[in-house]
Amino acid sequence: MTVRRDLAAPAAARAQPAARRRPLRRALRVWLALAGTAAAALLLALALGSSQFALSEIVRVLFQPDASPAAEVVHQLRLPRALAAFATGGLLALAGALMQILLRNPLADPYILGLSGGAAAGALGAMIVGLSAALTGAAAFGGALLSVALVFGIANRDLARLEAPGAIDTSPRLLLTGVILASGWSAIITLLLTVAPEAKLRGMLFWMMGDLGGVESYAPALLALPLLLVAIFPLARDLNVLLRGPVVAHALGVRVVRLRRILYVIASLATALAVITAGTVGFIGLIVPHALRLAIGNDQRVLLPASVLAGGTLLLLADTAARTALAPQQLPVGVITALLGVPTFIFLLLRRRGET
Repeated sequence: MTVRRDLAAPAAARAQPAARRRPLRRALRVWLALAGTAAAALLLALALGSSQFALSEIVRVLFQPDASPAAEVVHQLRLPRALAAFATGGLLALAGALMQILLRNPLADPYILGLSGGAAAGALGAMIVGLSAALTGAAAFGGALLSVALVFGIANRDLARLEAPGAIDTSPRLLLTGVILASGWSAIITLLLTVAPEAKLRGMLFWMMGDLGGVESYAPALLALPLLLVAIFPLARDLNVLLRGPVVAHALGVRVVRLRRILYVIASLATALAVITAGTVGFIGLIVPHALRLAIGNDQRVLLPASVLAGGTLLLLADTAARTALAPQQLPVGVITALLGVPTFIFLLLRRRGET
């Protein structure tokens, strides 16, 4: 028996690293598949439009730019818009995944706590008074930060109660606070659109529906996307525990209050950057994380990077459709995402009702 036990020990030791490698290999396969899909969507976005080019020509001018018409169209028009779409979609999907963890509700998305409403109100106010694009972006970011401050100020006492013995989950109250705040921002936005000059009203309405046609700078969103993902990824194990409930997570040693505040700040920042870049694009943060959760599971170590890749790809494809469906007329990309998101939301709502 001793000999058998000694022989079995090395086999068990060898099996443990192999077991640890299997989830990593699965995650890499998922990420590589999504990255390949994103690359294909990017090439498609660069090739399609009022002037169509062969994929071989697109690849050539990407790596060897020259003075040809294809290079000018790709580098000056389509590539900035495509990168802005990918960055915006990735940020919204990341924020949606974090919001669904924070509220433990698959129907939550980045707009549920009024963040986009604050950003939109700030940007519309800046447009009305004629501020520059940079100052308009700053006003949008200020509106989002104001929403963060208001929700945190109202809900902070409830979050702190999680540290107390016998604490209960305050996510419903946090959700209700955000819904009420979003309604207030909606009223302010309606007022701003009512008093806006008629010459600016069309541009404002397009921006409110989500418009990538007027993107001036995509660098902040594109740079922030990997930085925010890197910032939250080390906390993925704690996020998995938090999904079991704040009381259980606290009992297992997770600093729940600190973690939830980090989640809220990162999701708020991601949403604000997305709104500054492309306006109010809805449903990406709702559809992508929930669909991936059904497909690949709820391990946040796999889900968060996958959400970024899938969200960027989905918005990139939606923007390509918005540019080409009625060419040369362009649709707001928010119209396309809403056509996808509304039936998906109804399906998820009915599905949750059937499970209860």
